Amino acid sequence: MDHFPTNWGRPRNDGFDAYGTYPIAQRPYNGLGNDVFSEGVQRTQQPIVTGTSVLAIKYKDGVMMSADNLASYGSLARFKDIQRLHPVGTNTIIGAGGDMSDFQYIQALLDDLMVEEFTEGDGDGHALGPGEIHEYLSQVMYARRSKMDPLWNSLIVGGVKDGKRFLSYVDLLGTTYSASTLATGYGSYIAQPLLRKAVEGNEDNITEEEAVKILEQSMKVLFYRDARSLNKYQIAKITSDGVAISESRSVDTQWSFADGIRGYGAQTQ
Repeated sequence: MDHFPTNWGRPRNDGFDAYGTYPIAQRPYNGLGNDVFSEGVQRTQQPIVTGTSVLAIKYKDGVMMSADNLASYGSLARFKDIQRLHPVGTNTIIGAGGDMSDFQYIQALLDDLMVEEFTEGDGDGHALGPGEIHEYLSQVMYARRSKMDPLWNSLIVGGVKDGKRFLSYVDLLGTTYSASTLATGYGSYIAQPLLRKAVEGNEDNITEEEAVKILEQSMKVLFYRDARSLNKYQIAKITSDGVAISESRSVDTQWSFADGIRGYGAQTQ
């Protein structure tokens, strides 16, 4: 079981030898009823359709989050119109990296949770906030991990409730932590230092326009360097007024510098 999201989507080493001339021989199939290994409970050992980085920061008025619209089938950029930001209630949003089918399952869980809260909450006026949603997800992720059947996702939960900003992370092991800047996947290596430099210690002074520019620049850097990213993304903002998710947008990129790289493009020598 590979717990590192940066390795998700790569061929498994036991089924593919990058340095071999011949494919690795697989265990032969002996027909129905003769394969004793098929009788055991099977678990997902590797995500298939995956999303990459999610970025989130705190700013003066609330929390802002961004994620691109790509879901990769292994290393193939297969689905290019996937929304990986999901609103929960009126003041919470989650962003997901990792396996998209597991994320859809989590979305269904959260939708059922909100319906149950609405129908059985007796109208007490105490709606679930980002803190409660994060606690619920951390319990779900840890329970599935303990069953050796994890949900292969890295999740960021952000929101605003009672004037307080909330931003926390939970992964497939149930590990949780909070910070003023968070990132999943490849963004935790490439974008996180940029976000920390721009945001940490200055959360109460960053305007909405400045927060958008910070995330746009980070998404641009990720598109240049992350082979599983896409130049099409969405930005969500969560304030005391509610949740707003933008339409898909893109940033201008410049690749002319690569013309001088030997072996790039249509060069013949």
